[in-house]
Amino acid sequence: MTDESSLDDLRRLLEELGSFIRDRVIEGRDRDGVAAMRPVVHDTTADVVYAVDRVGEDAILEWFARRWPRHLPVRLVMEGVEDDELVTFPDGTPPDDVAWICIIDPVDGTRSLMYDKRSAWALTALAPVRPGPGAVPSARFGDIEVAVMTELPTTKQADVDQVGAVKGCGPSGIVARRTDLRAGTTRQIALTPSTDHGFAHGFCSFNHFFPDGKAILAAIEQRLWDDLVPIDGRPRQIFEDQYMCNGGQIYEVATGRDRLVGDLRPLVAEALRLEGALVTHPYDVCTSLVLVEAGGVFEDPWGRPVDVALDTTSPVAWVAYANSALAERVRPALAAAIDAVIGRGSA
Repeated sequence: MTDESSLDDLRRLLEELGSFIRDRVIEGRDRDGVAAMRPVVHDTTADVVYAVDRVGEDAILEWFARRWPRHLPVRLVMEGVEDDELVTFPDGTPPDDVAWICIIDPVDGTRSLMYDKRSAWALTALAPVRPGPGAVPSARFGDIEVAVMTELPTTKQADVDQVGAVKGCGPSGIVARRTDLRAGTTRQIALTPSTDHGFAHGFCSFNHFFPDGKAILAAIEQRLWDDLVPIDGRPRQIFEDQYMCNGGQIYEVATGRDRLVGDLRPLVAEALRLEGALVTHPYDVCTSLVLVEAGGVFEDPWGRPVDVALDTTSPVAWVAYANSALAERVRPALAAAIDAVIGRGSA
């Protein structure tokens, strides 16, 4: 484990990287227009890459070439780079010398940003390389020690947030700032998840962005709410927000706006044998450390730690809770709902 001061230095580096990505995305959008962000430029095994994604990817490669410290050899794992590619910095670093994995989603929330609907996020995280033989340096999701998320704004948005955390820092160690892009000023902000133990009049959402599998996802959700909040003749005031950005959703939980968000799409895609379904990958949720250090909970749908390789293709089913009391209340009901609708095959 790296000492705390060194991890803080790494957090500051990721903050600088996130700001660089944000500024490049804004510059490209202001120069070429919002519509120029929308064309599909590449279709990878991980996701569809749009023009706005390519701006972020190019910014990352430029920044690492210029700014990443030579004494911290790193491998990049990010959307837009295939899992069998070995991109290292300093350029040409051999696999055996790599000390860190930097997993990145250059633009999480692409589809909303490219239509200027809602902000996206640049997600960055670092994990030490796991020792052992292998031609490609690797790490697991639970190895992440530093995470920073940086907001990418819409055209009408003046304020943007950036939050960073180091593993084990707790709420007091989170660095959260809001920048006024017009005035060029920055101030500290608080990150406080909801302390509510119930659901009424709060936002609680499960992702169902696309037509495929929507009926199954809705059936699971309906069973869950009927179990947790039985019908008593009155409407149940539980609100939903389909924010098409995993990092943004986790931030909404960390800031107290949402009480829980879940993404069960990988389970449904597996049940339906949907090859190439658009689901969450490790880079989409690599900054969940921010929520955990703020006091929230991030886990798989059965209450276990998320345990996948830090790559661009592994599917990730997850649930984020504002607090442990909510997690304890939901876990058994959610497991029962999944079992009733699609069975235990994915558990």
